[in-house]
Amino acid sequence: MDYVITGTSRGIGKALVTELAGRGASVTGSSRDGSAGPVLDVTDPASVRAYAAGFDHVGCLVCNAGVYLDKGQDLDTGFAADQWAQTFAANVTGVFLTIQAMLPAVRAAGGKIAIISSQMGSSERAGGGSYVYRASKAAALNLGRNLATDLRSEGIAVGIYHPGWVRTDMGSDAADIGVEESAAGLADRLEHLSMATTGCFEFYDGRPIPF
Repeated sequence: MDYVITGTSRGIGKALVTELAGRGASVTGSSRDGSAGPVLDVTDPASVRAYAAGFDHVGCLVCNAGVYLDKGQDLDTGFAADQWAQTFAANVTGVFLTIQAMLPAVRAAGGKIAIISSQMGSSERAGGGSYVYRASKAAALNLGRNLATDLRSEGIAVGIYHPGWVRTDMGSDAADIGVEESAAGLADRLEHLSMATTGCFEFYDGRPIPF
């Protein structure tokens, strides 16, 4: 299986590249600064198009790149408009544009698509706070579910996954698990993603998440 993963300069993306390569897969990463594979800024449509032009065959596209800009902000004073714009550009629009641009290569391979979202996007698990991030991840979940519907007739499976609360710059040192555990679980999910599970919203360890 050949994988293309966005946002692999650090954290979960970097660990997932290592995990999948260790399983014998061919993996191409990307980063905004070119430090981890080809340059890809998912918030820049021209960058997305240029990146996608380098592929004609993608077995599994993993949309991992994202930001969390409103952590710990106060309801009365936080959540500025520019944070909404920047977050949705990366976490939602960037995901869609990447999938749209890469879709011909995914189709050519009879491949599949994974979106790294978060349980914070679950409406049933509304924990309060982090409004911008939560809304963006809810939108990414909705995007994945609708893509699963539209691509079902083509046999392209789409999975949406929560990587866990992971000890990264985004997750903090207080998080539950390390990047290696998260990456191993996500790699299992990607390997088992099929038309039987398309549209799924799951934890890294395979447990379902309520929408």
